[in-house]
Formats: sequence, structure tokens, C-alpha cells
Amino acid sequence: MSKLKINTFKDTKGYENFDDCGIYKLNNKQSIIQTVDFFTPIVDDPYFFGQIAAANSLSDIYAMGGKPLFALNIAAFPTEKLDLDILSKILEGGADKCNEANIPILGGHTIKDDIPKYGLAVTGIIDNNKIILNSTAKADDDIILTKPIGSGIISTAIKKGLASSKTIKSTIDIMNTLNEYASDKMYKYKINACTDITGYGLLGHLNEMCKGSKLTAKISFEKVTLIDEVITFAKKNIIPGGTKKNLDYNKKDVDFSDNYAEYQKYILADAQTSGGLLMSCPNENSEILIKSLNKISKYKSRIIGKFINKQNCNIICN
Repeated sequence: MSKLKINTFKDTKGYENFDDCGIYKLNNKQSIIQTVDFFTPIVDDPYFFGQIAAANSLSDIYAMGGKPLFALNIAAFPTEKLDLDILSKILEGGADKCNEANIPILGGHTIKDDIPKYGLAVTGIIDNNKIILNSTAKADDDIILTKPIGSGIISTAIKKGLASSKTIKSTIDIMNTLNEYASDKMYKYKINACTDITGYGLLGHLNEMCKGSKLTAKISFEKVTLIDEVITFAKKNIIPGGTKKNLDYNKKDVDFSDNYAEYQKYILADAQTSGGLLMSCPNENSEILIKSLNKISKYKSRIIGKFINKQNCNIICN
């Protein structure tokens, strides 16, 4: 694992390669890591929305190998249009998820707005020699994905009333599952780089890793774990606008093999909420890491490809 040199303005770091958190060096041993995220409801149940939003906010801390310390609520709510009980359930969901992560919510701020929004500002801490960036992948590293993808497509299907109750439940479970358990294993198995998969989708976040690390990633669609019914809905063009924008933005950097269908490209670009971690792991450690992860997680981690020396594109999908 490469050692972090923190030498930017006022000992801050994190924005150069679009890392998941900002980093502030406290001393020679530790740094503060800080993140904030919030969004509009993606499920109808306010309690589950609060849980998912909190898990999503905490994920950035875990992606860098950090330990969250505390959080602040950020909420917007149409108090004159919706019952305040809905807001209470959103906040309850966030609080319960933070309790699961063993951190307190110390307060926060709420404003009036026509559209509900919720999330957290999270402060964490990390040892300076354990910070994991998204820009330090190495050639021949395996690429490991820790959760199924497709929540953006499923969320669109839910809004259209097309998703089954089983798929809705499984998707909510995936989104409100903390990445804490996967994060705990990263330093032990000498992960070189990591990010979490959120709004930019698998392709977008992998592209960031490739750009920062000056490498090319080779991945296979067949190796990527998908949420149930994602292929069915993607084939029917039930695709969110954010996913379409992701593909448009990243496709110049991606070489798709001729057998890739359009729906497969959209799935790989699908905008996720509270997705899994995307790890760059030395080949000699990847199998034992996956075994360790799969003992403690309900979702199976898988190797979906590897990093290679820089080619004419950032990502090869074969």
C-alpha cells in the first residue's frame, strides 16, 4: 500500500482525484475525514428512506478505510404539505442506522422545501498510514465488487409500479446495508485503492480510479452481481435519467466488445444509491479477502476484472 503524503493547503487532501472524503491532517498519526451527502426519497417508506440515506452518507468514510465518529442531520421538508410524522420517521431511520454504526447524531439543520431531502454530514478519523485513496490502484490488482448493482433501475421500476414486492425488499436491504464490514478488512489484506459505488455508477467510479491511477481496467459483465429483475427492466428501457447521463459521459473512455447490448451498458453505468465498495486488491490477497468478506456479509463479493497497464482507453468491457 502506498503511503499518503499530505502536503496540500493547510494539510488538506481528497479533492484532487475526486476521492470520497476530504482529509484534514491533525498530527503525524491521525487525520480527520469528512463527507456530506443527501438526496430526495427513492423509496416510499420514510423510515427506510432515512436508513438508506444514512448508510449512503456513511459509506464514503468506510470507502477510505476510516472510522466514523459522529454525524449531523441535513434535512429539507415541506412542512405545510406533508405531516411532520413523515419527517420524524425519516430521522428515526437515520438515527437507527447510525446506532448500528455505533455513532451519535449530534444535531443538524432542517429547512422548508417543496421536496423532501435527507442525509448526513459525517466526521470520521483515520490513521495516516491507513488512508485508502481511489487513485492508487496497481497493475495486476484484482477488482473486487462487494454488493450487487442495479438499484437505480429498480428504483425507477418501483416508481412506475412495476417491481415485485420481493425485489423491492431485496433492493432496500442492499441499499441500507452498511459497508462497515467490508471496510474493516481492507487494511489487513493490503488493498491498494478503493471507492464506493454511488451516483456515477460502476463505470463512472471505476473510470475515476483508472484516471487517478493511470491504469486501464478490464471487466466482464457476466462477473458483475446484479439485483433481481434488473436485466428484465433494463431490456424494457426502464432506465433513470442519471444512468443515461452516466453512460453518455463515460462511454468515450470505455471500449465495449461488439457483443455488448445497450441494456448491459446501461446496467454498468446505473446510478447507485448506497452501493458496495470497489476495491483494487493485490492478486495474491484477493481470494482470501473474498472468503473473509463472504463469511460476514449477506452479499457475495466477487472479482469482476483486473487493472492492467494503461491502454488506449480507461475501461475494457469484454
